[in-house]
Amino acid sequence: MSEPNTERNAERNAEAHTAPSEAPGATEDGGTYDVIVLGAGPVGQNVADRARAAGLSVAVVERELVGGECSYWACVPSKALLRPVLVVADARRVDGARQAVTGRLDDAAVFARRNRYVTDWDDSGQALWVKSIGADLFRGHGRLDGPRRVTVTRDDGARQTLVARHAVALATGSRPALPAVPGIEEARPWTNRHATDSSTVPGRLVVVGGGGVGVEMATLWQGLGSRVTLLARRRLLPRMEAFAGELVTQGLTEAGADVRIGVQVTAVRRPDPDGPVTLTLDDGGELEADEVLFATGRTPGTDDIGLETVGLTPGSWLDVDTTCLVDGVEGAWLYGLGDVNHRALLTHQGKYQARTAGDAIGARAAGRPLDDGDWGDHATTADRHAVPQVFFTDPEAGAVGLTAEQAAAAGHRVETVDLDLNAAQGANLYADGYTGHARLVVDVDRDVLLGVTMVGSGVSELLHAATVAVAGEVPLKRLRHAVAPFPTISEIWVFLVAAYRRQREQTDAG
Repeated sequence: MSEPNTERNAERNAEAHTAPSEAPGATEDGGTYDVIVLGAGPVGQNVADRARAAGLSVAVVERELVGGECSYWACVPSKALLRPVLVVADARRVDGARQAVTGRLDDAAVFARRNRYVTDWDDSGQALWVKSIGADLFRGHGRLDGPRRVTVTRDDGARQTLVARHAVALATGSRPALPAVPGIEEARPWTNRHATDSSTVPGRLVVVGGGGVGVEMATLWQGLGSRVTLLARRRLLPRMEAFAGELVTQGLTEAGADVRIGVQVTAVRRPDPDGPVTLTLDDGGELEADEVLFATGRTPGTDDIGLETVGLTPGSWLDVDTTCLVDGVEGAWLYGLGDVNHRALLTHQGKYQARTAGDAIGARAAGRPLDDGDWGDHATTADRHAVPQVFFTDPEAGAVGLTAEQAAAAGHRVETVDLDLNAAQGANLYADGYTGHARLVVDVDRDVLLGVTMVGSGVSELLHAATVAVAGEVPLKRLRHAVAPFPTISEIWVFLVAAYRRQREQTDAG
């Protein structure tokens, strides 16, 4: 069983780490900064960048690799690994190309491609970027030590204390949440880290969990030649429209995976550390596999960052306001960004929050109103109604905003518009026998979109148009003038808007 590359690369990366005493401008005691950022992933980097753009001094504290989970064990490596799988799947659906696909994927080449995109887990380039914006990088475990104070403990035990004049931004992310199943620790299961940094294809892999990580990793390892069994308590992608999970289930099944819905694991055992793992199921059956991946949720990275020193509960999700200021902390100085506030565990949404919070920190430090800026009113408040998400399965599943069920539960009067994506000629040209579906959720009273869901090959590149329409609250009567190029899959927008218009005309006539 492989170990995460955190351990494998720790010694080499230590040479590139900037010790606290080496950080430019830092005093022997650590120093005072306008802003201190805990966590140097994409979220931490974005808030640091915006704070520096506002003319504030910034210290960034990181205990692992600069670039965080996304860069080394999540978004980047998973998509680098998935792309070859999806390219081959698409080629096999195009006559003339499928005849050229005569062999299986080259595992070594796929893993080497992944390694290039994670820079062999060497973070020196991202560390240089932090320095290039004028921020100081501190290597070590950062913990709050009372209001506006952060203690950084290095691997060698040395400690320094940093003081913030204006803000401390917590961007410490989340980590896998393993269920309380007997035997799980001894079984040493995979998490997302093992699933994205391993370079050996297990003969048999059981994936537990039907959310985004589960379906993507099932797609990946089935495509690389593993015999995958996916276990889910309920339908796949349960937070999306039901048809999304149905089409992804169909795609996985056609690829050869065994998808079982309504099944739970009650025990795990692995008596031989190098041998197979056996899972006991709640239906009385058992499964044996070479590896098991638990993709059963996330827990906040707030358990050991000193929350108790400012009156908060360690290990809790952080409640924040629209500027990501943490509730329950006096003085308006503590911010919770990205995964830690549990609003949307998505890198792109965390980066958006970080940019917004960075601007708010700059405005507060300068004594400016939060809505005063070139970007107009509420430029320093984070919007929550148009959150996009994409899962790079086969077919891809993308959505933004509310599902029909969520919109109705929120009190909106809604109407849905559904079309198969092959209504657009571009879809048929993209792949012979193209399968996909799209849904609009329309606020009838305001004539704007509340949500869009699309499932099919290539829909990830259609989602930003949907996000613009939902975030911008573009009226449907105006959206009909957005002409899509022919022949592309995006022409489905023309047909969806026209279908909604016909539905409304029939309703009004009836």
